[in-house]
Amino acid sequence: MLKLSTISFGLFALAALFITGCGSKTSVDSDEPNTIEVAKEEIHETRKAELTSPPFVPRQLVGKRKPVKWIVELEIIEKVMKMTDGVEYNFWTFGGTVPGSFIRTRLGDEIEFHLKNSPDNKLPHNIDLHAVTGSGGGAAASFTAPGHESVFNFKLLNQGLFVYHCATAPVGMHIAQGMYGLILVEPKEGLPKVDKEFYVMQGDFYTKGKNGDAGLQPFDMQKEVDEKPDYVVFNGSVGSLTNDNALKANVGETVRLFIGNGGPNLISSFHLIGEIFDKVYIEGGTKAVNYNVQTTLIPSGGASVCEFRIDVPGTYILVDHSITRAFNKGALGMLKAEGPENKAIYSGKETDNIYAPEGGGVHEIPGEKTVVNVPKTLDEKIVRGKQIFAQSCIACHQAEGQGVPGAFPPLAQSDYFAKDINKIINVVANGLSGEVTVNGKKYNNIMPKQVFSDEELSYVIMYVLNSFGNKGGEVKPEQVKAARK
Repeated sequence: MLKLSTISFGLFALAALFITGCGSKTSVDSDEPNTIEVAKEEIHETRKAELTSPPFVPRQLVGKRKPVKWIVELEIIEKVMKMTDGVEYNFWTFGGTVPGSFIRTRLGDEIEFHLKNSPDNKLPHNIDLHAVTGSGGGAAASFTAPGHESVFNFKLLNQGLFVYHCATAPVGMHIAQGMYGLILVEPKEGLPKVDKEFYVMQGDFYTKGKNGDAGLQPFDMQKEVDEKPDYVVFNGSVGSLTNDNALKANVGETVRLFIGNGGPNLISSFHLIGEIFDKVYIEGGTKAVNYNVQTTLIPSGGASVCEFRIDVPGTYILVDHSITRAFNKGALGMLKAEGPENKAIYSGKETDNIYAPEGGGVHEIPGEKTVVNVPKTLDEKIVRGKQIFAQSCIACHQAEGQGVPGAFPPLAQSDYFAKDINKIINVVANGLSGEVTVNGKKYNNIMPKQVFSDEELSYVIMYVLNSFGNKGGEVKPEQVKAARK
């Protein structure tokens, strides 16, 4: 096994050397800096680099300055951390977090990189920085055993947002343990000033147990080869950017997101629900900028920079718009914006009227009993509740009421329902934010206030109470109305 790993690493380094050797680093656009000229620029001072853990970014310095030599010290730490509530995973990290520490530089800077492998670790590691012009992106120079430190230097010849990752064989396994991060190489004049900057990176994870299986879950190589992840998450875990961990900004502020995709396999369809990206620096470059973008593709091992201005308050949801990854596997985050409302831009819900198709009643759903006009019996109310559930609740709580592990609690055989029916009515009528415990597991997410009529909410509550192994019961519209008050 050791010989195979060594050979694999050698082939990887040789391939990287061949690719770097064949690619010209001179600019193809006269407006872009010439890499040969950049390489000749002299370093004027040495500083220790400020590194930050996600979702934070080192402070922004706007304006030109002379090239600096940065001392970057990054420690590799193998540690068990939470993947989701009740589920742990043995992550391998750059700096103790997934993704690894954010590195911020400018074109023409030089980096003296100190890669330290903690003596408590079990495996050798290295680092391949896509911003490096050199063999294996630094991988060949940084192969480091536990308890050792490797040092190498490189000049930053190309501006943009670049991924770094471990490239020790098997490469896919090291990346799938969380070994990736971002390094920013700004233009000489710096990026335009914004009010807030955040660091978000997507990754796909492969565990022996299926999504939600409790305990310490080992890595599953076959699932990775088959590209069938159990979790697709932002910043290393389900819920890393929700509720108390949500990104925060204010109305009127400009926001810049540095978005990366560690992979190792999936392409991200990154989207922010409720906002349009004013500017997107395509694939993390600095020349090609797209405007008014709804969803941007970020390849595995790639990055993007997205900028927008917040015009109205609210909770904006970050997702991979390959949408089951968001609601079923964890690729979901939040940006909470506070400030004054602007009714000219967004009014919110203004009316809530009862609607029935022409002739009364509801449309028939194949295979279901048809409710004619207003439901009268308990069975009719349950059938109508099931229709409402399918329209509005099924994405989060699932068809069998099983919920989404770590994100949305189960409705099936729920002890939360069994305790107090008035509590359930209040949650559905008015919404819920914060931590709850259901069937012995904790959940911390947002249940938005539902906008149906009192009658319709009573129907959907009755459907849940009388389904999924729950104890049953009946709810009057008057109870919902009272809860709303």
